[in-house]
Amino acid sequence: MEPVRVLVSLITKDNDYQREQAVAAERAGAKLGMRVEVIYAGGDAITQSQQILEAIQAPEAKRPHAVVFEPAGTGLQQVAAAAAKASIGWVVLNRETDYVRDLRRLSSAPMFGVCSDHVEIGRMQSRQMQQLLPQGGQVLYVQGPSSSFAAQQRTQGMMEAKPNNLQVRVLSGQWTESSAYQAAVSLMRLRTSRDSRIDLVCGQNDVMAIGVRKALKEMVPEWSWIPFTGVDGMAATGQRWVNEALLTATIIVPTNTDIALEILNKALVTKSQPQELTLVKPTSYPELEKLAPKHRDFALQQT
Repeated sequence: MEPVRVLVSLITKDNDYQREQAVAAERAGAKLGMRVEVIYAGGDAITQSQQILEAIQAPEAKRPHAVVFEPAGTGLQQVAAAAAKASIGWVVLNRETDYVRDLRRLSSAPMFGVCSDHVEIGRMQSRQMQQLLPQGGQVLYVQGPSSSFAAQQRTQGMMEAKPNNLQVRVLSGQWTESSAYQAAVSLMRLRTSRDSRIDLVCGQNDVMAIGVRKALKEMVPEWSWIPFTGVDGMAATGQRWVNEALLTATIIVPTNTDIALEILNKALVTKSQPQELTLVKPTSYPELEKLAPKHRDFALQQT
């Protein structure tokens, strides 16, 4: 029997979580006997749309049986409709979409979503902040692209759970270390920023937190005591950076390409539609109760 062909479209290679998503997809594909092809959109929604459309419109012998994609921008509703009309399965990662239910009326091919619980990630970020700054303070919050569903949801959850004694200033990045580094350098060139107080840097992913850390270390080394937290918690990066004290904490976000492929495989075997959306829960690393308060005055006393 011909193996199931699956196209996995991810956002960018310049992000540790996205690279781990690719590894997880390839590993799951090998286990399930699927032929998985991973492509990257370079962070551009138009490129992603064109890449997936090209695959959908390929000759039948070469086109994928299903597309698993993590949006680089929009949810690609029109591309999804084209996939449904071609009886190609459609799986959306890390974004809740309104159109999946309509797709399921157009085609019997599996149509569903698998999403990290981004609102809960944001709430967990707030809980980490509270553990580290129980007396309150100023937080520099490094957010992903404003068009990103994950960034929006994480910010929403963080703001919902944030206590009143924490003031948040938002810095925008593009999920990459270099973008956060450049944004922090630009920020710190402003005299008002150097004169202001920052008690904690909280990144919506680990590499952006590391990018800001590098910028602050270069430009204001006297702020080296500041705790940094991130999200993703990959074993080789985020968790290792916590163990090496480059980050104070991270949030482990399990990969979901592998979960998506397992659900897809079961749906194809049973010829059934899975539930429309599966949420994947995050965990704090280290555990919240193990995070000790970090205050400027205490840090200065130790130097």
